[in-house]
Amino acid sequence: MNVLKASRTRTCVLLLVTNCCLLFARTPSQGSPRVNQDSLIIKDFENRVADYVKLHKKVQAEAPAPKRTDSAAKIKEAQVTAAPKIRTARPEAKQGDIFTPEISRLFRRLIATPLKGPDGPQIRASLRHAEPVDGIHLRVNAPYPEGVPLQSTPPSLLLNLPPLPPELEYRIVGRALVLRDVGANVIVDFIPGAIPSA
Repeated sequence: MNVLKASRTRTCVLLLVTNCCLLFARTPSQGSPRVNQDSLIIKDFENRVADYVKLHKKVQAEAPAPKRTDSAAKIKEAQVTAAPKIRTARPEAKQGDIFTPEISRLFRRLIATPLKGPDGPQIRASLRHAEPVDGIHLRVNAPYPEGVPLQSTPPSLLLNLPPLPPELEYRIVGRALVLRDVGANVIVDFIPGAIPSA
């Protein structure tokens, strides 16, 4: 009888240990991969951009459609017409509405990466080659500054940044990264100090 009881006890203990092992094997450990935080931040940025583009399209739908042209004067006229409507639609717009602190930190890191890489000196030379634009005071909802060249963003920097819809573009002004509304020539948002100093 004692042998039978001891055998049952051993079997129960063995089953209990086996079940515990199986339970722990199925429970994800604390070291399991998390959702990629950067992709969540980029998704937030994309949602904010999409909201702005909806507003942009709504404002444009209310205005007569400009004819397609290469004339600088006609393009300027269309921008002058669109800009006040965008500003009216976003009266409380401020720096950080799209480039939140979290998004700004990520963008600064994404910009710094190629600048630290093998193409870094070439990218910096490209940025220095453009006309200097230091001392410009940027404001959200203001027109892109008159007389400031539309310095293109080096392609090697753009490769690291999320793509934009055709209504928007990235521009560099001094060390700031500007999000510009192309059709209205309006500063949608900007990241001061986005380009690290050499």
